[in-house]
Amino acid sequence: MSNQHGDPGHGDSPAAWTAVVVMLLGIAAGTVFFFLHMPTLVWVCAGVVVFGALLGFILSKAGYGVNGPKYIPQTHD
Repeated sequence: MSNQHGDPGHGDSPAAWTAVVVMLLGIAAGTVFFFLHMPTLVWVCAGVVVFGALLGFILSKAGYGVNGPKYIPQTHD
């Protein structure tokens, strides 16, 4: 399943990286707050995870996804 540009990188785009980093930070902080028995901040971090997914979708629609016009594929040597 290759195309003329090669493998697109399975989401190796600014939109995907931004979404994953935001969600990872939300999960990590939420885990710490859960362990420290701070339920309000756990729910805030759950909101951050949802926000990260929404942010990735918005950036993808803005052209920063794998098939977007603002995405410049990197060559992996």
